[in-house]
Amino acid sequence: MSLRKHRIHFRSYDNCFSASEAVEYLHDLLRCNQNFGPDVSRNQTIQLLKKFLKNHVIEDVKGRWGTEDFEDNGCLYRFPPTSPLKSYPKKAVCRSDPPKFPGWEENEPEPSQEHIPMKSITMSSDLWYKRHSIAIGEVPTCRLMHRRELMDADVEEIWKSMTLLHLQRILGLDLLNDVLDTKLVNPKHIMHNVYCTNKQGVVILEDKSEELPHWMLSAMKCLANWPDFSDMTQPIYVGFERDIFKTIADYHSHLKEPLLTYQLFDAFVNVLGLLQKRQIAIEALQVCCLLLPSENRRKLQLLMRMMARISLNKRMPSLSDTVGNRMLMVQTFSHCILCSKDEVDLDELLATRLVAFMMDNYLEILNIPHTLQTTVEEHVAHLRRVQIKYQGSDLDAALSTHSYYSRINTANFKFQKSSHAEEQLAMLLEEIILNKKLSVKDKKKKLKQFQKSYPGIYKDRFPTPESEAVLFPEKPKLKPPLLFFALKKPFQPFQRTRSFRM
Repeated sequence: MSLRKHRIHFRSYDNCFSASEAVEYLHDLLRCNQNFGPDVSRNQTIQLLKKFLKNHVIEDVKGRWGTEDFEDNGCLYRFPPTSPLKSYPKKAVCRSDPPKFPGWEENEPEPSQEHIPMKSITMSSDLWYKRHSIAIGEVPTCRLMHRRELMDADVEEIWKSMTLLHLQRILGLDLLNDVLDTKLVNPKHIMHNVYCTNKQGVVILEDKSEELPHWMLSAMKCLANWPDFSDMTQPIYVGFERDIFKTIADYHSHLKEPLLTYQLFDAFVNVLGLLQKRQIAIEALQVCCLLLPSENRRKLQLLMRMMARISLNKRMPSLSDTVGNRMLMVQTFSHCILCSKDEVDLDELLATRLVAFMMDNYLEILNIPHTLQTTVEEHVAHLRRVQIKYQGSDLDAALSTHSYYSRINTANFKFQKSSHAEEQLAMLLEEIILNKKLSVKDKKKKLKQFQKSYPGIYKDRFPTPESEAVLFPEKPKLKPPLLFFALKKPFQPFQRTRSFRM
């Protein structure tokens, strides 16, 4: 921000700015920032500057700060001479000059017994082993196993494999061939949809040419925030909101392909059988929406948010003379969201049911499935971690030379071979069980997470609660200390005897 000389109350101040200049500058800056956008109001900018003044990001020209009495006026402010951030401790400077050698005339204190230098004992490996083997038991021979470095293509293949396996288990299918051509799934789309989002969870596109036109975004924001849309530049007249809605509907009716794409039509239709189980259907739709191209997912997020807000907005006038706003949203946009390449009459009914469910639960459905993300990230971290190989451990030898989802060529790639995938997951479960570095709490947490994600494999390993309880034996209960003596007979109550008078 530009600083200049200002004059107020017959006095001049250098390198400062007025409150109105600060509001104007910061307001323009926020509106151009992609994390905020043009809908930032001037009042919100003033609120932010109040926080700046309270936290000493700025101060008035007399050095006062700590309050929120910032107003849009001509008062003068400046930046503080020191940063409001905490200063880091500086490293102690080593002395370059040697320590002073004591003179003969000085009275030297006798060296205390505590500071007598002791010669370090050089201990050979045999001596160390003899001394510590009693305390820690036998020390097995081990060596570090450095794994092959994971390339970007390897990580992408892991994301694709584990995402498809997660979807297969949610849908309850043995194979995904009937509902999805896995060769057409692009792992780059999956990773971009997970990691490239703004604070609202909406995908950020790298190629801005795939973005919605600015006038379309403005029209959708207008109806989504009706009637509190602040950037209204056109005069409002009777039926204005209906004209805006027709413009939005006309744009989406001319899309080249539905937002859920033709290739994922069967996968989304399979979710219809799970709508009665709401949470399972949401999890399935979360994974399916991750497979979408990034530009489709962003358009779907913006459209669903607008539809949901219009259907719940009681202040929104009726946009049709025949049906309510909620039904109008579903009927108008269901065809541009889901339809097959060979259109049939049944498609409209299927699309209407699915779109209505997605509109009612869009916040959860278009969110990132955190269980899947955590599982994949932990697996990738595991493959990058250096392993300790103990002599005679067949499990570690297998893990060091074979990954759970090793990358193979396209011709031999058969992801639907569930036996192979289950075998790798079973190995993962065994590793969690045998990992002695994990605490009991962490091991229970990981086993619970594995059971939730892959209940079938977990059931095969632990068919009964007793088999699971063997992993975590209960600590023996301490018996109460023995009494030093035991009473042979309990105390008898005092009995009053009959007295005889002499």
